[in-house]
Amino acid sequence: MLATRPELVIIDVDGTLVDSVPDLAWCVDETMRRIGRAPHGEARVREWVGNGVERLVERALAGSLDGRPDPADFERAYPIFLELYAENTSRRSRLYPGAAEALAALAAAGYRLAAVTNKARRFTEPLLRDLGVRERLALVVCGDDCARKKPDPEPLLCAARHFGLEPGRCLMVGDSVNDVRAARAAGMPVVCVSYGYNHGRDIREAAPDAVIDSLLELQPILEQAA
Repeated sequence: MLATRPELVIIDVDGTLVDSVPDLAWCVDETMRRIGRAPHGEARVREWVGNGVERLVERALAGSLDGRPDPADFERAYPIFLELYAENTSRRSRLYPGAAEALAALAAAGYRLAAVTNKARRFTEPLLRDLGVRERLALVVCGDDCARKKPDPEPLLCAARHFGLEPGRCLMVGDSVNDVRAARAAGMPVVCVSYGYNHGRDIREAAPDAVIDSLLELQPILEQAA
């Protein structure tokens, strides 16, 4: 559990607030079709999501989590994927159950809210706006805002600096080992959701400070802290 009540709650987007795999999977499969390859299907794409769209396309081309494609294949496929995803950022994606209600309750209780994601701003802003939660977030730090992405701590530290807070007064909420590593490196406590995108691994293996099954469970944990 948490030792102190945070002044800022930093929330990951994909896999924590939003199930974005339906759109990502559609774009991956359409990209594969356009370059003459067989589609993979949503279940396989779900295992590959979590390290940015560039890595997702690489995995789709290689057909595995750790594989690397031929550079020429990537140069051909990646622009196609980007064009498709720009038009399909929020057509099929949905907030996880309880996410909107949890943000509203946290805001009403006086917590400052921010999002930190590895997704580029050109995709993040429309997604959050279309799903109706952008106005709840006082700050959104995207994957192209800093020199390094999660699991590097820089995006989290950027959010803390924006509000003039020490990292220990902030809380990271995520779904993956990258979120845990970034929070630990930044000196922030971290709570993880049990669902989301962690390549099929139980997030408890990464030893976050707490694991919740719904974002609705977050506020009671915060209220128990000193």
